[in-house]
Amino acid sequence: MFLRSRRERIAPADVGLPAGRRRRTPGLRREEAARLAFISTEYYTRLEQGRAPRPSREVLAGLARALRLSDAERDHLHHLAGEPPAPPPGPPREVRQSVLDLLHRLPQAAAFVTSATFEVIAWNDLAAALMEDFSAVSRRDRNLVRRAFLGPHLMYGVSDASEFARHSVGRLRAAAARYPDDPEMAALIADLLAGSAEFARLWASHDVGGARTLCKTFRHPLVGPVTVNCDVLDITDRDQQVVIYTATPGSPSEEALRLLSVIGTQRMTAER
Repeated sequence: MFLRSRRERIAPADVGLPAGRRRRTPGLRREEAARLAFISTEYYTRLEQGRAPRPSREVLAGLARALRLSDAERDHLHHLAGEPPAPPPGPPREVRQSVLDLLHRLPQAAAFVTSATFEVIAWNDLAAALMEDFSAVSRRDRNLVRRAFLGPHLMYGVSDASEFARHSVGRLRAAAARYPDDPEMAALIADLLAGSAEFARLWASHDVGGARTLCKTFRHPLVGPVTVNCDVLDITDRDQQVVIYTATPGSPSEEALRLLSVIGTQRMTAER
């Protein structure tokens, strides 16, 4: 029933197929779903009716792709088939549109999104003005844990850089366990182990420190010290976090953020 109900919710145009002659039922035909999954129509029909032997992971992956299943639906399909889903190859980097909209609806807050590897994958204008113009640097240089341990510059002059570095090791270790087959994760950890004795020590000793501070100060080259409150929202289905920096109302730091919102990323060439 699950495969049938999902198949009937997909319009042919959604998967690049012509609508053709008038259809008696909505959605894809069985032969169309089978073709998209690269299996025979007979086998697909038996799967849909629950008469086929246990499908392989490759077949399940083909069905998930053909029927455009969400991550939750894909996992459900695997459980129905008695085949545990394979771990995802790497941390998701695509940010939901609703989260992107949220970032830009916070004009008085510096907000950004990080992946499970601490890569900054989305940000608003004020975050770029406070920290750096992320659009002007490579993915490699947008990784905060790499920045904390390997430089080349300080962590935006922030007051809790050392604490962040300690905290990040534990989260990175947990992420490595969730994505054991991700080559980017393996390469990041190898670079950190080779390039930072402090990271190697923390990684070996499991000395990951305590919880992150909720208040920190940035030493900005144009507007001076900016003290902000830090709130972190977990996006569990994407293994991402939204980090939001706000200043206390009426404080000099709030005025500094207002100034940064006007200045933007212009003239941000000073050493951070």
